[in-house]
Amino acid sequence: MGYFCVFICLLINIDVTYLKKKFMIKKLIQLAASGLILTLNSFCMQAQSFSPYIVVDQFGYLPVATKVAVIRDPQTGYDASATFTPGSNYALINAVSSASVYTASPVAWNSGNTDASSGDKVWWFDFTSVETPGRYYVKDLTQNVRSAEFIIADTVYKNVLKAAMRMLYYQRSSFPKAAPYAGTGWTDAASHVGPQQDKNARLYNNTTLTTEKDLHGGWYDAGDLNKYTAWTASYVITLLTAYNENPSAFTDDYNIPESANGIPDIIDEVKWGVDHLLRMQQNDGSCLSVLGSDGASPPSAATGYSYYGPATTNATLKCAAAFALAAKTFKQVDATKFAAYSTTLQTQAITAWGWAAANPGVTFANNSSSNGSEGLAAGNQETDDMGRLTSKLSAALYLYDLTGQTSYLTFFESNYTGLPLIAWSNYISQYFLESQNILLLYLQLPGISTSVANNIKTRTLTAIKNNGDFANALTNQLDPYRAFIKDYNWGSNQYKSNYGNLFWEVQETELDNTTNNELYLKASEEYLHYIHGVNPLGFVYLTNMSSYGAENSANEMYHTWFADGSTKWDRVGTSTYGPPPGFLMGGANDSYDWAACCNSSCGSTENTAICNSMSLTPPKGQPKQKSYKDFNTSWPLNSWSLTETSLGYQTAYIRLLSKYTINTSSTPTGISQATNTLSVSIKPNPTNDLLTIEIPASIATSDNISVELYNMLGNKVLSKTITNNSSVSLNNLSEGVYVLKVSQDGLIFTDRIVKIK
Repeated sequence: MGYFCVFICLLINIDVTYLKKKFMIKKLIQLAASGLILTLNSFCMQAQSFSPYIVVDQFGYLPVATKVAVIRDPQTGYDASATFTPGSNYALINAVSSASVYTASPVAWNSGNTDASSGDKVWWFDFTSVETPGRYYVKDLTQNVRSAEFIIADTVYKNVLKAAMRMLYYQRSSFPKAAPYAGTGWTDAASHVGPQQDKNARLYNNTTLTTEKDLHGGWYDAGDLNKYTAWTASYVITLLTAYNENPSAFTDDYNIPESANGIPDIIDEVKWGVDHLLRMQQNDGSCLSVLGSDGASPPSAATGYSYYGPATTNATLKCAAAFALAAKTFKQVDATKFAAYSTTLQTQAITAWGWAAANPGVTFANNSSSNGSEGLAAGNQETDDMGRLTSKLSAALYLYDLTGQTSYLTFFESNYTGLPLIAWSNYISQYFLESQNILLLYLQLPGISTSVANNIKTRTLTAIKNNGDFANALTNQLDPYRAFIKDYNWGSNQYKSNYGNLFWEVQETELDNTTNNELYLKASEEYLHYIHGVNPLGFVYLTNMSSYGAENSANEMYHTWFADGSTKWDRVGTSTYGPPPGFLMGGANDSYDWAACCNSSCGSTENTAICNSMSLTPPKGQPKQKSYKDFNTSWPLNSWSLTETSLGYQTAYIRLLSKYTINTSSTPTGISQATNTLSVSIKPNPTNDLLTIEIPASIATSDNISVELYNMLGNKVLSKTITNNSSVSLNNLSEGVYVLKVSQDGLIFTDRIVKIK
C-alpha cells in the first residue's frame, strides 16, 4: 500500500498538461474528476505531512472573507509536551496543482505571550488577499507540514447548512425516518405513537383517561427525547429569524420528505415545530409547559408512557411570540398556500397573549420533588421574573409587527427598561443575549419612539465596548483563536454562535460608524471558523462531517438514540454508522466534572469502575478552550455537559451560518466544489426513468462519459460510463432530489435532478 500511495502521489504532482498527452494517464485524470485521485492525494498528504498545529476552517472560506490560519505551540494543558516551532515562511498551496499561490511570514499573537484561555502560544498566517476559488491548504515551508485542506468558494457553506438543518429532521418525534431521506444507517419508524404515548399523553399527576391529549410531533429537545414548550418556541423564533434575515440561504433540496414542494425546507421544518405548539395550546389560549417522553435507541423502541405538565405563563408567552412571527412569515412565503394557516396562528397568538396577561405568574418546575413531578422530562423549563418579562416583551413586539396594534408597542416601550441592558447599567451578558436581540428587533419596526430607539442604540454601543468583552475584546485581539467569549461553560458553542449573531445584528442595524460596522461583520464570521476547526483542538464541533470536507470532526455525542455502547450508532469508525452528520456539540466546558460519587463510591463496584474507565484529562484540569473530550459516556462520567446536542445550540449556529451561505451552485457534499466547465444538455428533468445526456458536437470527443448521481447527503447512488447522447435509467431510484455529475476529459458538469413517480 505504501508504494502504491507514493506512486499515486507522484503522479498527482506531475504537470497536468503533460499528463493529458498520455492515454493511460488521461484515464487517471478522468478518475481525478470523479474525486478518486483527490481522495488519494488527501490521504497521502495527511499520512506524510499533516500537522495538528496549523488550524483552519476545515470547510473553508468565502472569497471575500478574512482568512487566517492559526499556528499553535501548546504551553499548558494535555498537549503541552507536544511543542511546535513554526518556520518563518508559510505558503497557501493549491491542493490540486500543488502550486504555491501566496507566501508570507506568520505574525506572533500578543508579542509571543501565552494565552491563558487556550494554554497556547499562537501565530497568525493571513491569506485574506487570495480570493480565487479552489481547494487549498496552508504549508509551513520550513517544517514541511500542512494544515487540513479547505475550499475557497462562494458556496463553501451551502452543504454544511444543509447538514445542520437536517439535524432537525432526525430530531422529529412521532415521525418515521425512512429511505431515501434518512440516509444509510439512520432509518427508524415513528417514535412515541404507541399506547399512552404522545398521541394519548396524560397529565403527570392525574393519569386518568379524562386528561388524555394528542400532543404528538415537535422535536426531541436535545440528547433526551422530551419536548419543552418554551424552548421549542424559541427554536421556532430563531429559525424564522434566520430565514427572514437571509431567505436566499435556504433552499428546497435538503432531502427531507417535504423537499421539492416549492417551499424552502426551513419553512417546512418550522411548520413541524409550530404544529406541535398548536397541539400544546389549550382552548383557553394557555400552553402546556412540557411533554416528557420515554427514551430508547432507536427512539421507536421506546414503550414508556408520555406525561405532560400544566400550562404556565412563560410557555404561553413563548407560544404567542412564535405564533405571531410564524403568522407573518408564512404569509410572506406563500400568501395563498398559507392564508388560512397564518390566520389561525394570528388568532392563537392573540389568545395566548390574553391568557398570559390574565395569568401573569403561573409557574411549574418539572422534574421536582416539591410538586411530585420527579422524572417528568430532564431539564427544568421554568424561568424567573426576568425570563417572563423577556418573553412578554418579545411577544409584544411580534404581535405589534403582525397586527399593527399600538397597545403592544406601548407595552414594550413602557417596560423595556427592565431588560438587562438598561437595568444593569449598559451591560450585555452572554447569558441574556435573547433580551438584546429583542431590543435590536425593536429598532427595525415602524412607528417606534425616537427617544426609546436612541436610548437603546446609545446603551448598546456603550455595552459592546465595555472593557474585556464583545467589541473591546475584538479590537484588542484578546482571543488568539479570533472568536472571543467571556466564559466557557455548558453550551459554549451556543455562546460562540450568539456572539457572532450579535456582531452581525449590530452592523446590520448600523449602530456604529462604517469602519466599525465592517469590523463587526468580519468578526461575526470568525465564530463560524472556530466551530469549524480554528480552535486549540483543531476540531470541527459537528458530528461525522468527513464527507463534507472535515478532516477531524466529532465522532460521537451524548444522545439517547446514538448512545454509548450502541453497535450501530455510537462512535464513527467503531460502530457501524456512528451518528448522522451535522449535529453541533455543546463544546468546551471548564466546569465539567464527573459525578461526586466518583470520589468515593457510586453504589456498586461496576459503577465506581466506570469513573476510572478512561482518562479525563482532558477535559478536567485544562485551559478553558481545551476543556473538551470526544466521548459520550453517561453517568457517572456525565459527558452530556460537553457532547450533548441541543436545538438551542443548533438553531443559533444555523442562524449564524446562514448569514454566510450563498447558493449559486448545485454541487452536493462529496463532489468537488467546481464551476461547471463542461456544456451538457439533460432531459427530461424531472424524469420518472430515463435521463438523456448530450454534449454539443463541437466539444464532444469519442471518449466515454462518466456519469454519477448523488443523493442530497452526498452519497453516490449511481455510477456508470455512457457514450454521447445516450440515456441513463433512474428506474431503481426512489423519488426525490439528486445531483448529477457528468465528467469528460477533466471537465465537469453538475446539476440538480428530480426523480418523480
